[in-house]
Amino acid sequence: MAWKTLDDVALAGKSVLVRVDINVPMEAGRVTDATRIEKIVPTVEDIIARGGKVVLLAHFDRPKGKVVPEMSLSHVVAALAEATGRKVVFGADCVGEPARAAIAAAGAADVVLLENTRFHAGEEKNDPALAQEMASLGDVFVNDAFSAAHRAHASTAALAGLLPNAAGRLMEAELKALEAALGTPVRPVVAVVGGAKVSTKLDLLGNLVTKVDHLVIGGGMANTFLVAQGVEVGKSLAERDMADTAREIMGKAKAAGCTIHLPVDIVVAREFKAGAESETLPVGKCPADAMILDAGPKTVANLEAVFAGAKTLIWNGPLGAFEIKPFDAATNAAAKAAARLTRAGKLVSVAGGGDTVSALNAAGAAADFTFISTAGGAFLEWMEGKELPGVAALMG
Repeated sequence: MAWKTLDDVALAGKSVLVRVDINVPMEAGRVTDATRIEKIVPTVEDIIARGGKVVLLAHFDRPKGKVVPEMSLSHVVAALAEATGRKVVFGADCVGEPARAAIAAAGAADVVLLENTRFHAGEEKNDPALAQEMASLGDVFVNDAFSAAHRAHASTAALAGLLPNAAGRLMEAELKALEAALGTPVRPVVAVVGGAKVSTKLDLLGNLVTKVDHLVIGGGMANTFLVAQGVEVGKSLAERDMADTAREIMGKAKAAGCTIHLPVDIVVAREFKAGAESETLPVGKCPADAMILDAGPKTVANLEAVFAGAKTLIWNGPLGAFEIKPFDAATNAAAKAAARLTRAGKLVSVAGGGDTVSALNAAGAAADFTFISTAGGAFLEWMEGKELPGVAALMG
């Protein structure tokens, strides 16, 4: 990949505009999960250590081009100061005199945080004039927001073309992990794709069957593929109108030499609730009044064998209704198997997407995966084979 890192650009004495994603959850004016803030600390520290002044650009929520006080980044100043251990100087705008004054007032060891880029309508329009105003504030542009890289916005795309640019440490780690997983992976490659609906992941499945050796389909999506094969699934969540599409994907996979893995046994229940009475049955035996809520132990054993024979794993989505016990069993067991193989140095494992991160954390497996992407939409679009504007801008 032809993008630069912080190691490739001169930072001493420079004002460095750093696009970050610190769109964190808040309650009663306090940050409830500072993970995204903590992840930018290595980039902040590196820039300061090399003599650069850190000027952070970020969005917060969806103000739709208007100034919305509740969506001000001033609310995250305390959490940012705590995470970095540094004084944070806040600028009441991301352009113009308020921004210049904040940058001028900051000491070499301080961090400047400028106001929500989305308070300007031009941000989401990738407006070159807004990008030019931002560019006038600094000497170098660093993008450390992979999770916003699928958006062609002024602060993620247009700005990158106006200054010397580089990927921040978080962006660098993300891009290297993704390149290792799908760009030039060590084979065999297995992808796990779960979730409710085939219709939301058509591009993803279509791209993956041409790139991986094994495709594991779980969750409600698996039911749609079972229906496409003539298997009855009772009252299970299934998109019966997508059966032809599922068959097309299976045909494309066969032509590409990709093996699709579906459940061979199922866990069914009459009620969708925690602790509901359930039973494990062969895949074709779902009662008409029951619904499939998880894959069974034989399916998990098959997956463990597929993982054991693989070198690279990409994971997006749970295998069952993991939020509700006992229907988290297959996801937990498969995740732990992948974690064991990764820990033993036998597997490169990359996972991403909101539900996926939650599921792997719940299984206690996340810490052992090679890389966990916190990017939702950007991770999915990358898996779909789409160009990400924020990454493409760094290639220019």
